[in-house]
Amino acid sequence: MMKLLANENFPYKSIIYLSEKEYDIISIGMDNPSILDAEVMLIAMKEERVILTFDRDYGELIFKHNYKPYWGVIFLRIEEFEPIDPGLIIEKILLNKDLDLRRALTVVDETGGLRQRKY
Repeated sequence: MMKLLANENFPYKSIIYLSEKEYDIISIGMDNPSILDAEVMLIAMKEERVILTFDRDYGELIFKHNYKPYWGVIFLRIEEFEPIDPGLIIEKILLNKDLDLRRALTVVDETGGLRQRKY
């Protein structure tokens, strides 16, 4: 099963939900609060985890600063949601066998639309 790294802005309720669904997930907010985005990238790369974030800066880290996490980044570009919703969205993405998250910035928008930019 894929290993996940929830960025500091990822809701606690969604982290608990994914954990209860037996996903291997760690939380920057609980384990390493206030570290830099580049440090989050390094943890994800070292531990082979997909980054889950609401922070648009990860695209810049990938495409301008050459951070290339193998398992990719999922950027949730949504503003209004219940705390459980991001967990449900991530679970749906992870269950989609046709979607390859490796070496990709995967963007999910308000309508549930999904696009990827490979690197």
